[in-house]
Amino acid sequence: MQTAIEKETNLKERWAQFLVENPQVRIRDAARQLDTSEAELLATQIGENVIRLNEKFDELLMEFHTLKRIMALTRNEEIVHERKGEYKNVEVMNGHGKMGLVLGDDIDLRIFFSSWHFAFAVENENPRGGLLRSFQFFDVDGTAVHKVFLTEASDLEAYENLVEKYRSDNQNAPLEISAKPKKPAEKSDAKIDVENFRAAWAQLKDTHDFFPLLRKFGVVREQALRLADREMAFQVPVDSYQYVLKKASETKLPIMVFVGNDGIIQIHTGEVETVLEARGWFNVMDERFNLHINQTEIASAWIVKKPTSDGTVSSLEIFNRQGENVALFFGKRKPGIPEKEEWRELLKTIQPI
Repeated sequence: MQTAIEKETNLKERWAQFLVENPQVRIRDAARQLDTSEAELLATQIGENVIRLNEKFDELLMEFHTLKRIMALTRNEEIVHERKGEYKNVEVMNGHGKMGLVLGDDIDLRIFFSSWHFAFAVENENPRGGLLRSFQFFDVDGTAVHKVFLTEASDLEAYENLVEKYRSDNQNAPLEISAKPKKPAEKSDAKIDVENFRAAWAQLKDTHDFFPLLRKFGVVREQALRLADREMAFQVPVDSYQYVLKKASETKLPIMVFVGNDGIIQIHTGEVETVLEARGWFNVMDERFNLHINQTEIASAWIVKKPTSDGTVSSLEIFNRQGENVALFFGKRKPGIPEKEEWRELLKTIQPI
């Protein structure tokens, strides 16, 4: 049996050869093809262009405002969400699990630290010249949770100070990679108290109460939409997100786009401008906001309505082939302000299936 050092050395050699043969492949895809994780690939470069950081993730994020303008990247298997701006108004809370909030006008995040296990500072060659510097955070299975890239407007000295301050004392410690716990299986519809579930949905006062509602009745999200009253949720064509993004672009309608994984949700609020399709991906390509949706992996779309104290809040939700929610689209709104009528009218033009 290989030792940890022998295994890492072997992986390092395999990746080096892979890069020679596949220089354009992104590290996430390389990890999949090499049957390893992205974090393990990065770990083979510690001492070269990668520095392992300690696990004080919350303290590090509290200092990200010193970096000035950065690009925050959050993704799941199907969608990449990139937003430029500054980390502002960072809060960390301890409850059932440590959580974080970033509530800036540009960088808007909901963070679940229980899924943050490894962190690195990474310097790669930028295809456009120079070095591309980033902080990268990973789950226990080595999949990326969140990445923060420096831009031309970032403070390089602040970056270097943070790397030195949060550098791990043991750069050679092996990564303790393990599989994530399996999520609970979906209950059969027959075991769900549908009547009371629908009644409780109708009594919602805040969109944030929706997840506790699902947990209370033991339903997963797409199942909940299927069991809901037709007035509250109904399925629409799978490509409805394309229609919504195109119409929002044409009409300058400000929207909200939520994309996340187990460790974080990243939110764009504002207009979208340049919308285009390329090589199987549907994209928003704006100066401050980029969105990349792998069209072949989106399996269903739903319009969802939730009653709140500010009136009904309407959204478009899209799911992958495993029935997991991968993105949500809302009209721009804030607590205490009803959603825009233009957003409601846009969703009304999408026919149920």
